[in-house]
Amino acid sequence: MDVIERAKAQAQTHSYLTPEAVDVIERAKAMIPRLAARAQQADRDGCIPDETIQEMAEAGLFRVLQPKRWGGYEMDPRVFYAVQMELAKGCMSTAWIYGVVGVHPWQLGLFPDQAQQDVWGRDSGTRIASTYMPTGKAESVEGGYRFSGRWSFSTGSKHCDWVFLGGLLPKKDGSGALEHVTFLLPKSDYRIEDNWDVLGLRGTGSHDIVVDNVFVPEHRTQRTNDHSDAGCPGRAENTGWLFRIPFTHVFQRAVSTACLGALEGAIENFKGRAAGHVGKHGNKMAEDPNAQTAVTEATIALDQLKLVLFRNYARIVEAAKTGIQLPLEERLLQRAQASYVPKLTGYHANELLRACAASGTFKNNPLERVFRDIHQGRTHIANNTDAYVRAYGAHVLGIPNQEPFV
Repeated sequence: MDVIERAKAQAQTHSYLTPEAVDVIERAKAMIPRLAARAQQADRDGCIPDETIQEMAEAGLFRVLQPKRWGGYEMDPRVFYAVQMELAKGCMSTAWIYGVVGVHPWQLGLFPDQAQQDVWGRDSGTRIASTYMPTGKAESVEGGYRFSGRWSFSTGSKHCDWVFLGGLLPKKDGSGALEHVTFLLPKSDYRIEDNWDVLGLRGTGSHDIVVDNVFVPEHRTQRTNDHSDAGCPGRAENTGWLFRIPFTHVFQRAVSTACLGALEGAIENFKGRAAGHVGKHGNKMAEDPNAQTAVTEATIALDQLKLVLFRNYARIVEAAKTGIQLPLEERLLQRAQASYVPKLTGYHANELLRACAASGTFKNNPLERVFRDIHQGRTHIANNTDAYVRAYGAHVLGIPNQEPFV
């Protein structure tokens, strides 16, 4: 490839970075010092401050994937994940909330128009929480369903006025098989049980949601894995290519990408610490071979993981724009790669913290919190690396795919 061809390829790769997109990313970047200053208190309180949510809203960050007809920016997912990584440099809990809550405007855009009117009719900035585990019990009644259940891990739920909840319903093809369905409920139909007291990501406030026999109209449901026009009726109004991307391809990085930004922030903090820290025995941290190795290997891993993230989304966007479906093998590999992020970043956060020695484990070292946050992120079901690695391996070795979301 000659210089001109390489330049053209580079321009195409980064074509999503419009001036508007760069501006949004810069607004997120400007928040990093404030997020870092609030992070330790958020960790202690078990929630990020309302002030942070308000600042993200005023900066338009929650509108990145929202349909244009509702005042959203309807941008490339790579912009969304670039924003998330910037936020994570200051506070991974904030970035985790953004990854989860910020992606919901995209899914609401797939619901029938009446559901969009219900949520955004009065205020297009209204936010939605979620917990997709299919634990809800739904009974079919006239016009919709009677719905009950209990769900765990609803990130940022106290900052939202609606919620997406998972349940199972028979497929509409008459086969009798069950499929995952997302139910949309207003705050008046559920209660939040405050029980989030965990190792890391404490600021996410990922409490339980409880629903007791409420009515959910049919138009507030969406067949999560049905990527057809019939399964995504919101495409009738939201006609852009963004809403042609399958559910998993949008969501699979929502709970892993914050780990990348958090590791990047940890690397910068580590470099600053090493420049001036002298241990109790008079040894300079910057001269320690363990510190030199840890920062280099973490930087290499971060670079590789980010390259894969953006390369994979270039493929996803291309497929959505051209109307093709990525091959199953590629989809399974992308899923495994997304789940691998917390595992690898967790390893390198561990090595950086180890290189800080005993004094690095005090709470005033942000690396200590990043270590806990990333390892908490690894526990999310979507980050079950072993399961998704095996799913890809089984497929390429000739065993039928059993992963319904891919």
